Amino acid sequence: MTATMTDAPPPAAPKADDAAQPKSRSLARILLIVGGALLLVAVVRVITGANQLTSEGQVNAALGLAVPIGLAGLAGLWSERAGVVNIGLEGMMILGTFGAGWIGWQSSPWLGLLCGIGFGVLGGLVHAVATVTFGVDHIVSGVAVNLLALGATQYLAKLFFAEGPAVEAGGNPKQSPPAESLGDITVPGLSDALHSVEQHHWFLISDIAGILGGIVTDVSVVTILAVLLFVGSWWVLWRTSFGLRLRSCGENPVAAESLGVNVYQYKYAAVAISGGLAGLGGAFLALVTSHTYLEGQTGGRGYIGLAAMIFGNWRPGGLAMGAALFGYSDALQLRNGGVTVHALLLLLVVLLAALAGWKLYRKAFWQGGISAVIAAAVLVWYLLTDEVPSDFVGATPYVVTLLVLSLSAQRLRMPKADGMRYRKGQGK
Repeated sequence: MTATMTDAPPPAAPKADDAAQPKSRSLARILLIVGGALLLVAVVRVITGANQLTSEGQVNAALGLAVPIGLAGLAGLWSERAGVVNIGLEGMMILGTFGAGWIGWQSSPWLGLLCGIGFGVLGGLVHAVATVTFGVDHIVSGVAVNLLALGATQYLAKLFFAEGPAVEAGGNPKQSPPAESLGDITVPGLSDALHSVEQHHWFLISDIAGILGGIVTDVSVVTILAVLLFVGSWWVLWRTSFGLRLRSCGENPVAAESLGVNVYQYKYAAVAISGGLAGLGGAFLALVTSHTYLEGQTGGRGYIGLAAMIFGNWRPGGLAMGAALFGYSDALQLRNGGVTVHALLLLLVVLLAALAGWKLYRKAFWQGGISAVIAAAVLVWYLLTDEVPSDFVGATPYVVTLLVLSLSAQRLRMPKADGMRYRKGQGK
C-alpha cells in the first residue's frame, strides 16, 4: 500500500499475475510448513508443560478470534486486487457491528447478519465514490470512512438504544440489547473421542487431537460461512474471467480499458464486496462473539486484517494463515495469561535461530547477526523468568503482527496499480 497516489501507468502489454511473481507455494509446501509448525509447537509443549498450547479450548477460541480478522483481510484483498487501497476496513466493520446489533435484537439474528453486511456495503460504496469517481487519495478517504463510521454509530446508538424498549431490554448509549444466538455446530461422537485423546497428552497425537477437536466442537455457522468465502474468493478471483478482469484493474487499468474492460464498474464491485465482507466481520463480533453491539467492539481488527493480507501477499491462502496466527496469539493471551505466553518465548528463540542460520547461509551477515543476538536475548529472558509480566501479555498479538510483517516484508508483491489514480478514457 502507499499513502500517495500517482497517475495510472501508460498502456502496456498485460502480464498474467501468476507469471509476474514467483510461483505460489504449492499445496505440498503449505502442508510441509503447517506440519513443521505443528511439530515445533508439540516439542515446545512437551518441554514447557504448557498443555494449553494445543488444547481444544485454545484452538476453538483462536478460530473465533481469527474469523473477523480473516474477513477484514479478505475484504482488503478484494479491494486492493482491483487497485483500491482500503484502509477504511475498520470503519466498515464498525458499521457492520452496529447494523447487526440494531436489527439482530429486534428481529432475527440472521436478519441482523444481513443488515451488518448491508451497512458494510454502504461504507464500501462511500469509499468507492470518493476514490474511483472523484479521485480522492485512497488513504485520506479510508481514514475519513473510519471517522465517519465511528461518529455515526455513536450518534445512532444514543438515538436508538438509550430510551424506550431498548433500555427495557438491556440497551444503553454504548450498547444494544442482546440478540439471540446464531447457533453452533458440534460433530457428535468425534468431538468427545478427540477430547479423550487430547487428555492423555501424548506427543504430537494429542496435539493433533486437540487441534481437530477445536475445529469440530461448538463451531459457529458464520465460521463455516467464512471458510466457504475464502474458498469462493480464491476460485472467483483466480479461476474465472470476472476475477481476471478485476485483477487486471489492479495491475494496469489503462491496459485493461484498452481491451474493453469497464474499469470503474469492476472497481466499484470490488470495493462494495470489500465493504460487505468487512461488515460481515463486524456482524460476527456483534452476533457471535458477544451477542450485542458494543462501542469500540472492533478493537483495531480492521487494521490487523490489513496486516494479515500483507503477510499473505495479497492471496487468500497466505491471508488465512496470517489470520490464524494472529487469532491464536490473541486467544493465548486472553485465556492463559503470562505462564503460557512465556512458553512462546522458547518457540520464538527457535524461529529466530533458524532465521539467523538461513540469513547467514545466504551471506546476509548483518541481518543474520541481528537475528542471532535477539534470539540469545529472548533465550536469556526465558531462562531467567517463569512468566511474562501482565503488562506485556496484552501486547502479544500486536507484537506478533510486527514480527511477521518484518519477517515477510522481503517477499511481498502488491498489485502494481494499487492506490494509483485512474481516470476513465485513459486507455482509449
